[in-house]
Amino acid sequence: MPAENPPRTFHVKSFGCQMNVYDGERMAELLAAQGMTATDERDGADLVVLNTCHIREKATEKVYSDIGRLRRADGSTPLIAVAGCVAQAEGEEIMARAPSVKVVVGPQAYHRLPEMVADAAAGKRGTETDMPAEAKFAALPKRRRSGPSAFLTVQEGCDKFCTYCVVPYTRGAEISRPFADLVEEAKLLVAGGAREITLLGQNVNAWTGQDAKGRAIGLDGLIRVLAAEPDLARIRYTTSHPNDMSDGLIAAHGEIDKLMPFLHLPVQAGNDRVLKAMNRSHTVESYLKILDRVRAARPDIALSGDFIVGFPGETEAEFQDTLDLVGAVRHAQAFSFKYSPRPGTPAATMDDQIAPAVMDERLKRLQAALARDATAFNQASVGRRCQVLVERRGRLAGQWLGKSPWLQSVHFTGDVAIGDLVTVDLVQAGPNSLAGQLVA
Repeated sequence: MPAENPPRTFHVKSFGCQMNVYDGERMAELLAAQGMTATDERDGADLVVLNTCHIREKATEKVYSDIGRLRRADGSTPLIAVAGCVAQAEGEEIMARAPSVKVVVGPQAYHRLPEMVADAAAGKRGTETDMPAEAKFAALPKRRRSGPSAFLTVQEGCDKFCTYCVVPYTRGAEISRPFADLVEEAKLLVAGGAREITLLGQNVNAWTGQDAKGRAIGLDGLIRVLAAEPDLARIRYTTSHPNDMSDGLIAAHGEIDKLMPFLHLPVQAGNDRVLKAMNRSHTVESYLKILDRVRAARPDIALSGDFIVGFPGETEAEFQDTLDLVGAVRHAQAFSFKYSPRPGTPAATMDDQIAPAVMDERLKRLQAALARDATAFNQASVGRRCQVLVERRGRLAGQWLGKSPWLQSVHFTGDVAIGDLVTVDLVQAGPNSLAGQLVA
């Protein structure tokens, strides 16, 4: 792109977790603050930012595939920036393999995106993969507008070093954002229209800080402060680690009405030997005890988890232990994946890698069990009366979509508006959503 023709429109495409969604929103705010205009039309944008995720299998190759598709009918390409965890992991290799990419920026350095885009428009390609986490947040613009449900990153990075995971290498060490900054950002989100805030972190319940009086607090303390905001109706948090489920956080589920009855607590496997090989700090027994305590504090809580099948060395009997755990917990939601080796992680070089066909078959069995339990949870919800946060219009005339307290998608008709909290009777359940009837 010629120096005299800097980008005026941009499109940000985010892949992967909620933290990437948050990062994508902040990158869009940075670019808008420079006078650029966001567009949903990727093909017509002057600048396209691919905000990548490195967790999934073949993530790197998918990025190159996306880059290759960014070619217009006349043969030209937009100014392309690759951000996120693949950018962090690949760095200069992206520049070497994809000459059309002008900017590569990691997840802890994207506050420099406007400057790098300006350099690229002047003909200078650039890569930035430093990890000055606090510098990033200090440089981001103030939050302005938000939808009815907003994300707020409170913690980044990971010190757990699970043997299959790249997060410590792509996101860096665990850091907690300062209490005052989070309270200010939450207030701005609420002022911009947010009725619900989801607190985010790679290990969100590892967040620690000092409150306004200088007292040490954990995530439960932050939640209690945010719950005092009168126009904030709901609080959620994700993703949690079993090692950081403190007594205070468990108690908060029973004591804070605004903290929604939903907990995403990844277990990954149901066998202690496999968990140890994964470098997970919990056992099956300790995990189940945490869930028992959470359910005692909040009996109606919905539980969610993550599972990996086919970890190196996993036997059929050990996989059956995972199925047994699933049967014991009865998750309302869950995410499940085949193990895939991530370069640079210890598990990638372990012996006894599992054959793809075996992983495929195990994943099918696991997902069938998880789908069974999710459907059962939804069916058990029929007859409940609950509050639904209206998030958007549905596909049908007069239809609206929103979330129940248990993070279920609910569709209904009625005279409402986006951002309303309405009372709904849940009248019919499907595997992925429920039908509701608006209570007059």
